[in-house]
Amino acid sequence: MKLKLIALSFFLFSSIISSAQATRWQQAMSCEMDIEMDVETHKFTGTQKLVYTNNSPDDLDQVFYYLFFNAFQPGSMMDVRSRTIEDPDSRVGDRISQLDESQQGFQNITSLKMDGVNVDFNVEGTVLEVNLPKTLKSGKKATFEMVFDAQVPIQIRRSGRQNTEGIRYSMTQWFPKMCEYDCMGWHAVPYVGREFHGVWGDFMVNITIDASYLIGATGVLQNPDEIGHGYSSKDIEHEAGTTNTWKFKAENVIDFAWAADADYIHETAQVENGPLLHFFHQDDEEINENWKELKDYSVKAMEFFSDNYGKYPYTQYTIIQGGDGGMEYPMITLITGKRSIGSLVGVTAHEMAHSWFQGLLATNESLYEWMDEGFTTFASGECMTHLYGDDGTPNNYRSLQGYIRLANSGVEEPMSTHADHYATNYAYGSAAYSKGSVFLNQLRYIVGEENFRAGMMEYFNTWAFHHPNPNDFIRIFEKNSQLELDWYLQHFVNSTRKIDYGISAINGDDNSTTLTLERYELMPMPLDVVVTKKDGTVHMHNIPMVIMRGEKMKEEGYDSWTVQRDWAWTNPTYAFILDIPVSEIAKIDIDTSSRLADVNPSNNTVNLEEGSQFMYKYERIED
Repeated sequence: MKLKLIALSFFLFSSIISSAQATRWQQAMSCEMDIEMDVETHKFTGTQKLVYTNNSPDDLDQVFYYLFFNAFQPGSMMDVRSRTIEDPDSRVGDRISQLDESQQGFQNITSLKMDGVNVDFNVEGTVLEVNLPKTLKSGKKATFEMVFDAQVPIQIRRSGRQNTEGIRYSMTQWFPKMCEYDCMGWHAVPYVGREFHGVWGDFMVNITIDASYLIGATGVLQNPDEIGHGYSSKDIEHEAGTTNTWKFKAENVIDFAWAADADYIHETAQVENGPLLHFFHQDDEEINENWKELKDYSVKAMEFFSDNYGKYPYTQYTIIQGGDGGMEYPMITLITGKRSIGSLVGVTAHEMAHSWFQGLLATNESLYEWMDEGFTTFASGECMTHLYGDDGTPNNYRSLQGYIRLANSGVEEPMSTHADHYATNYAYGSAAYSKGSVFLNQLRYIVGEENFRAGMMEYFNTWAFHHPNPNDFIRIFEKNSQLELDWYLQHFVNSTRKIDYGISAINGDDNSTTLTLERYELMPMPLDVVVTKKDGTVHMHNIPMVIMRGEKMKEEGYDSWTVQRDWAWTNPTYAFILDIPVSEIAKIDIDTSSRLADVNPSNNTVNLEEGSQFMYKYERIED
């Protein structure tokens, strides 16, 4: 009965969210696969039955599948890209070009039928091009039945066998996966090692493998009492040389991943009013204690994300030692496990946050990678502060410094650049992770803390189980804050314009002080100017912009809060009067919160304490 109630609540939750976006169509599918893995040859055979629902208004004459393993062949687009880009990923480099046939990856399609009729198809690198024997009409379903075989490549990037820590199989991007079709058309993007996109749907995956192996996977194991291995209280013995068939079911996800090794330890931890957490790692004295500690940290992290970004809707989440660093998938992450406890917790928090920003709020990562990695970086940073306590460092500080280095590097590209098309890995990584995180933290600065928190929850409640885009996101915050914010996307996402404001003049007499500010770079921003008096009181002067059509909500922590007149973006300078004499002022700061991404903060502070070195001279006006 308990399982039925959980399942019912999940579908009710899913239905409520789906109804919130009734006007946004998206494709749907259900996928059944039977896989037989040969652990001696590292090859597997498979059958796939995929029921595809065309919810689009368009009739379709073609469909496309990803064949990710084909990237791990000499001469592939991923191989060439890695060897020709200015700063290749060290994990890849020229390794693909040196693989022999036994080390390469491939996916070979033996047959494919649509509703029982053979279809014509063509393999073009990592994409399977399929010409349909009949048009798939809008609103109709089709059943695609596929027979295929594959070879697992040596672990190079994300997926493969025998990673650097000896994990036998990290099975990600491992099966022929239907490409997404949306209002922008097909997204049949050749795989070069970057990002992903997927169709929402249900998976039923049966994996037959040597009985000595333990598997962690997306979804919930359906036959735990047949398998044992920590999934059941039953102590089940498996004879050497036999196989087990593991049956996993995952509902309403965009992908399916798994990992397998004969040396795994399997442990669990229950989140109160939340999912059961599964942990798989090697039995290694060097790491066992750290992984034991990880369990408690992971429970607290799951609780934090659910409380602050929306309740995790699935009954299970799995953390597995595997892969080549850390990589997220629905209901599961693969991370390298030979780490210090701090590093282990940090990578787990980051990948777990992806359960929201990718796993549930499934943006097209190739087009909007900053919404995936950047939002995750922001959220995991907050989580780490929650787990380890506030050390006084502003949240997002490392991301801010990373972005400033990028902005001043001369190689920055707009965040609207397709993930595959960045000229350098540095520009891509700094944009996706650092600038994407700064985007979110700076939005806090623009709309205010209360509106920001409410907006993030509304974003989840509105767009979970969908594919939101930047406009979908910013519209949530416009409605929530009653501010116009399109300018923020245009400047910070679609351009490389920088922010640089400074205090250019302070003129005062015995009654008042005139403060003059200057914008040195092209991007306009509202400003928080904080005046600290010698009596210790702190006074906020918020300067909105005309194009915002309003101002942010008052924030706590100040002795007074004054909204000044709007600053027009066409004006490079701005002045306002403080009703206090200069002699009473200790310090003036632009943004004491470190949320404004000012690329030159050296001109943001003037210290007027007696005896200090003035950054700026001020002119005293005599009567």
